[in-house]
Amino acid sequence: MLLPPSLRDWLPEKHLAYFVSDVVDNLDLSAMEAAYGNEKRGQPPYNPLMMTKVLVYAYCVGVFSSRRIERRLVEDIAFRVLAAGNQPNFRTISDFRKIHLKTLEGLFEQVLQIALEAGAMKVGRVALDGTKMKANASKHKAMSYDRMREKPKQLKAEVKQLLEQAEAADAEEDARYGRDRRGDELPAELERRETRLKKIREAKRALEERVRQRATAEGADPKQSKPKDKDQYNFTDSESRIMKGADGFVQGYNAQAAVEPDLQLIVGQTVTQATNDKEQLLPMVEVIERQSGQRPEEILADSGYCSEKNLEALESADEPAQRIEGYIATERQKQDEYREACPKGPLPKGATRCDRMRRKLKTKAGKAVYAARKAIVEPVFGQIKQARGFRQFLLRGIEKVRGEWALLCLTHNILKCYRLCYE
Repeated sequence: MLLPPSLRDWLPEKHLAYFVSDVVDNLDLSAMEAAYGNEKRGQPPYNPLMMTKVLVYAYCVGVFSSRRIERRLVEDIAFRVLAAGNQPNFRTISDFRKIHLKTLEGLFEQVLQIALEAGAMKVGRVALDGTKMKANASKHKAMSYDRMREKPKQLKAEVKQLLEQAEAADAEEDARYGRDRRGDELPAELERRETRLKKIREAKRALEERVRQRATAEGADPKQSKPKDKDQYNFTDSESRIMKGADGFVQGYNAQAAVEPDLQLIVGQTVTQATNDKEQLLPMVEVIERQSGQRPEEILADSGYCSEKNLEALESADEPAQRIEGYIATERQKQDEYREACPKGPLPKGATRCDRMRRKLKTKAGKAVYAARKAIVEPVFGQIKQARGFRQFLLRGIEKVRGEWALLCLTHNILKCYRLCYE
């Protein structure tokens, strides 16, 4: 025998694969199992528990593509141990992820509760930040509303020219071969341009509907609201948006995460289409409460989250028990910029909440608390994007992307717990 008779003898006892297996064994997968029902036709499906273990472990070790996971199930001992020797193909893995994405998204809360209860932790101080994550779409496949109005004119002219060329060719062939030719086939160029013209019209209508919905939500008259010339629509992933990231403009989504300082566990996460973080502070507080079951006591955030409305909501004057201590930068500080000392004396009359927050962060205590923000939340994005190599969503559409981000965040928490136990 070249290999031991038991698969568990292939790996050391403290290997990550066994830790992932034990965690998934303690999760409630009843919703996933119910999807299969009592169906007896065809080949029986792979055990969803086994498939979940393989998928979670793959995300833990930075293997996200279903084709790469299939390859690892043949070549990698840890994958073979978790799959118990099974080798589902990449299409089965991809379909499993898509079909059960909502259930996989819900596992984030279960893993978070296990982590918090195991460490008897209370969500006190959290650091909040967002990162622009590339969508599974190219920004070159987007078109502005202004161009949508101009492009059909160009395409109509091209279609008309092609039709004239087709008629001339028909007349010439009729004179040469007679009138028996069918002649109802569209030339390839004509078909391509007419198809593109149809897609542009559909995109234009979708962009106009998006603006009307936004106007209705904001209390404006939807009939008077029209898209701006620079508003864009992406033909590959219509729910993604052009966003300015650290490396320039990307076609992507805004991934949000709230992180506690002790173990760097993600205690709240979601994905939004908003191009900035200004409106994300209060929704993220609700997300933290829903996903962790606790309301944070302090929130650290950069200047992207600062506004009078947000600061007023954190104070919760009507419900003092709901008050959250905020440490939110009021302006972006440049690298190596000199930070002036806190001025003495009371604030002038009529000082805004932003003025009071600015003074608060200049005090010795406020400065020390806020300085910890970068060391809490930003390394988490580095670990996901750099260490594990997740730079782009594989799925398309906001709901699917949220499920994929939840899967990434739950595997981040599993890795933190594993390192706490064994490293």
